[in-house]
Amino acid sequence: MTFCLYHPQHGYYMRGRERTGARGDYFTSADLHPIFARLTARQVEEMWQHLGRPGRFSLVEVGAGRGWFAVDFLAWTRRASPDFAAALDYVAIEPSPATLERLRRCLSDAGMAERVRLLSSLEGLDPIEGCFFSNEFLDALPVAVVTRAAGRLQEIYVQARGKDLVEALGPLSDPSIAAAVAPFAERVEEGQRVEVCRAVTRFAKTLGEKLRRGFVITVDYGDLAENLYTPDRPRGTLLAYRRHRPSEEFYANPGEQDLTAHVNFTTVIEEGRRAGLSLTGFTTQERWLLALGEANQFGDLYDDGATEKEKLVARLKLKRLLNPEGMGSVYKVLVQHRGIARPSLMGLRYARSQPLLGG
Repeated sequence: MTFCLYHPQHGYYMRGRERTGARGDYFTSADLHPIFARLTARQVEEMWQHLGRPGRFSLVEVGAGRGWFAVDFLAWTRRASPDFAAALDYVAIEPSPATLERLRRCLSDAGMAERVRLLSSLEGLDPIEGCFFSNEFLDALPVAVVTRAAGRLQEIYVQARGKDLVEALGPLSDPSIAAAVAPFAERVEEGQRVEVCRAVTRFAKTLGEKLRRGFVITVDYGDLAENLYTPDRPRGTLLAYRRHRPSEEFYANPGEQDLTAHVNFTTVIEEGRRAGLSLTGFTTQERWLLALGEANQFGDLYDDGATEKEKLVARLKLKRLLNPEGMGSVYKVLVQHRGIARPSLMGLRYARSQPLLGG
C-alpha cells in the first residue's frame, strides 16, 4: 500500500494526477461546495478567539491537494473577519512535488499565493500556536490487514506470483500491530478482516511535537472501534477507488487507483492523548455543519449575486454534505486541543455524548 500510494515516481498520491472532483476518482467535502471551507473557517476563527486572539495564528492544512479548501477558507476570512485574516498564517502541506506545483498555480490564480506557505512535510514546520486541519488524510495512510485463521490472528501479506499479486497469511509482522488489535481481538471472528494503521501513532506524535497550544481538527470517514470492528464488516473496510467506483480489486492498477480504509477514531483519540492532545469532541459531519451554519441560517451558502438556479444547486450540494444516509454520517469530525482548558466550541454543540470519550 505504501508503494502503490507513495512511491516517489509511480505512487498514486505522488504523480500529480487529478484525484478528486468529477475528473478524478472520488469527491471530498471541499470539492462539493465552498460552504464546507467557509463553515470550517468560522470554527477556526472561534478557536483563535479562545486562544486570546494571538497576533500570529497558524492554520496548517495537512494534505492540501489542489488548494480549493485553502482558497475558500482564505476568501471567507478576508471578507468576514479581517482581524483574524491579518493574524492568520496559513500553511499547506503536500508531499507530491507535482501536486504542490498545481496547488501553487491554484493559489496564484486566486491571487492568494502570498498568503500561503507551502511545505512538503510537517518535518519542516516549526512548533505553532494555532490549528492543524486535515480532510480525508488519515484514511489514505497505509494499513496492515489482520484476520483470524484457524483460531489465530494472522497478517495478510502480498506476494508476487509470476505477473500477479496474491495474498498469503503469516504471523503479525510487528508487536505494535498485536497491541493495536488486542483491545478488540475477541471480536474478530474466523475469516474476518480488520485494518491497523500504525502511521496514526507517528502522525499523532508529530502533531504533539508541533502544536505548542491550540487545536487539531480531523475530518474523515470512519468510526469508533466499537462500531467499526463488528461482524457485519467481515471484509473490513479497505477499498480501492477508481473513477468514482469502489472495489476490492486492491492489486489491480497499482499506482493508478486510490487505496483507502476507514479511520479507527478510537486509535486516533488514544494516540493523541499519549502525544499530549486532549479530546475536545467527536461528532458527525452533519451535526458539525448544522451547528456551524445555524448561527446565520447558512448565510455563507450563496455567493454574492448568485442566481436562483445557482442558489438551488448550492442547496442541493449542502444537502449532500448533510445527508445522514451518506456523507453526513459516514464522515466524522474529531477535535482535540492542547494548552487550553477544555473549550466549548460551536461546531460541537450537537455532538452526542460518548462514554468512551470521557476524560
